[in-house]
Amino acid sequence: MKAGRFFKLSAGDLIKLPPCSEIFKLPHRAAIAYDPARLKFVEDKNRSAIAAFLPPGYTVTYNAAYKEIGRQKKLPLFSYAACALYKGEIYAAAIRVDASRCHDPRFMDIKKVKRNAGEFKRIFPKNRLIRHLERCAVSYGCPNAKNFFLNRYEAPLPVSPSCNAQCSGCISYQPQNVCPVTQPRIKFIPKPEEIAEIALFHIDKTYKPIVSFGQGCEGEPLVCADVIGKAIRLIRNRTSRGVINMNTNASTPKAVAKLFDTGLDSIRVSLNSVRGKYYSHYYKPKGYSLDDVCKSIDIARRKKGFVSINYLTMPGFTDSKDEFSAFRKFLRMHNVDMIQWRNLNYDPLRYFEELKIRIDASDMIGIKEIISLLKKEFPGLKMGYFNSYENFNSRRI
Repeated sequence: MKAGRFFKLSAGDLIKLPPCSEIFKLPHRAAIAYDPARLKFVEDKNRSAIAAFLPPGYTVTYNAAYKEIGRQKKLPLFSYAACALYKGEIYAAAIRVDASRCHDPRFMDIKKVKRNAGEFKRIFPKNRLIRHLERCAVSYGCPNAKNFFLNRYEAPLPVSPSCNAQCSGCISYQPQNVCPVTQPRIKFIPKPEEIAEIALFHIDKTYKPIVSFGQGCEGEPLVCADVIGKAIRLIRNRTSRGVINMNTNASTPKAVAKLFDTGLDSIRVSLNSVRGKYYSHYYKPKGYSLDDVCKSIDIARRKKGFVSINYLTMPGFTDSKDEFSAFRKFLRMHNVDMIQWRNLNYDPLRYFEELKIRIDASDMIGIKEIISLLKKEFPGLKMGYFNSYENFNSRRI
């Protein structure tokens, strides 16, 4: 299914279900199948639809096909890939966009995470962020938090309890309990010294370290730009090693410029669309617009920063002709360094309903196809899923 339209899948649309995937049963959602005898799609109200939730590094190309039985509650904040059973193997409609194992739970020893969390708390007994990150790692399974306690890859530096947007799919805050949050938001603003203490510890202990503001357990980091600026100064007064990154909505161009002048190396900017109407419907920005986001991107490039787009991908919308045309124009105008093809974790039917989008099947190009087309048109543009030390650090070198 894409945009509520049903499709027959071929073998080329499917990959073997990746390790660490999960299979979801979708209650009160009837399965849809194609009946070759009648040459049409049929609904089976006696069987619930099944979807696959894929691990990081994979981008969903088709959602599971289903019809709601009556009006149902919004699905939880996951992505819902179509999946199939063939000769005892489960397959999913997806493409692998990043081979990194940085978020692969098979390589994260949770016993070592817990042991190191206890040790880190003894080393930094007054640092509140250590305790917050321990909860993120142990209770909510945050990969970056686990990596921090394993002294590898990217360490999270959550700072902001508040946000200047109200994203429909926010995983840390949902007003009126529209749907469950997957990771509660930080409840305090850490001191610059607490932030720098963690960042310097990670940079000192890690090969090719990244430290990142803007995590799933916080609001928008630019809301706390002054605190972050002070923390960056403390870090850079001690070391030039490591990459300092910010995952952000890029809503405040002046703050972005100031942070790059202070020592920020890179930003990853989240977008569900490069068209103002659909961006605003999803993000519900307060006091800024998509134009401000584009200004921040241009400022980051002028400051020699590395710019990634966290492109929240929804089959049927992201690969529609109009969105793809607008995205190509956006890339020609702003010349970003990388696209991270991350799945938009949201109820597939509600997304199109709430954004008032209606797209015909003939207007959908295909997720795999648009990635391939962009690789040809922009050969220097990096494609992936994760923040990477090599990518970010290349700009500084």
